[in-house]
Amino acid sequence: MHNTFYIKCDSSLYGSERDRSLARNGNTLQNAFRVLWALFPCLVVTAATASAQSGGALPTVEAIVERMGQARVENRARFRPYVVTRSYKLFGKEENKIKSLVVADIAFIPPNLKNYVIEESSGAGLGERAVRRILQSEAEAAKDYDATDYSPANYKFRYLRDEQNVSGQRSHVLEMLPKREEKNLLRGKIWVDSNTYRIHRFEGEPAKSSSWWVRDVRMVLLYSDVDGMWLQTGTEATARVRILGPHRLISSDVKYDISPLVATGSSTPTSRSQSSVALLEHPEIPVRPSDLPLDGLSRTGRVELNRLDKPEAPLREIERRTALAEKTRAAQEDGSAVMKPTFRF
Repeated sequence: MHNTFYIKCDSSLYGSERDRSLARNGNTLQNAFRVLWALFPCLVVTAATASAQSGGALPTVEAIVERMGQARVENRARFRPYVVTRSYKLFGKEENKIKSLVVADIAFIPPNLKNYVIEESSGAGLGERAVRRILQSEAEAAKDYDATDYSPANYKFRYLRDEQNVSGQRSHVLEMLPKREEKNLLRGKIWVDSNTYRIHRFEGEPAKSSSWWVRDVRMVLLYSDVDGMWLQTGTEATARVRILGPHRLISSDVKYDISPLVATGSSTPTSRSQSSVALLEHPEIPVRPSDLPLDGLSRTGRVELNRLDKPEAPLREIERRTALAEKTRAAQEDGSAVMKPTFRF
């Protein structure tokens, strides 16, 4: 049962000071309710406006994915031929001790040709074998870009949340599920810039294991701007290798030699051979890293940028380095002094 009380706000009906005080309190309460009722529409409009200004009107996952596709098309139109020098560090059970160091040069000619040469390899042979498999997989994926693109043809997407980092840059976080169990597809989450719709970061695992020897693979991929091109510039992968236990592989780009000319993509050069060579030094100058930090990834965020004169120059450079690598290997097998190459551009 509910009791209803009526307050008659006429202080003249009350004789005592206590009665008059109660009447005044009744007037105050009634007036407060009247003010709140009058302001209610204004409060609703204000709250709705604030919600819209704070990003409350989120785009649908379909709209996000469509804008992602547009951003990637625009980015690929800006691709130029380049050679990137990339460092790979392999860690084993001793987390802070480098088990293997590999330095590789990767040449890219738009639209779909990648080739590589191992410039330096030291420590456990497992590191070089793993890097060769990774680079070979990259070269195969480049030949059929559409089959590995972050697109609805290859993935199902689900909106998870929005995030904002310390610099104020906001990203949409999407879950990405592969439509096929293939080794070059991924399963996990992506961070998409809410303004540019470029992918800054991926966290997850391969859709299919590439080897019986490796399991529980987890990956973090980092994307950054390199002289106007949005490229993958850092990786951290952890896995359990059968018999050998947990391992961690960290890669980072340290030097780019870029052609100033945009390739037309009218012709596709043939692939070249791969080999290995000795030490390559890589000085550093600033490059813009991703706004989203890669947790646990040891990167300087600095890279050297050089210019090449012609679109085909990256392939010529890889050919020259491959030939030099073969001479170096032959000299080592003969017991001669190790040749330290000098690279010119």
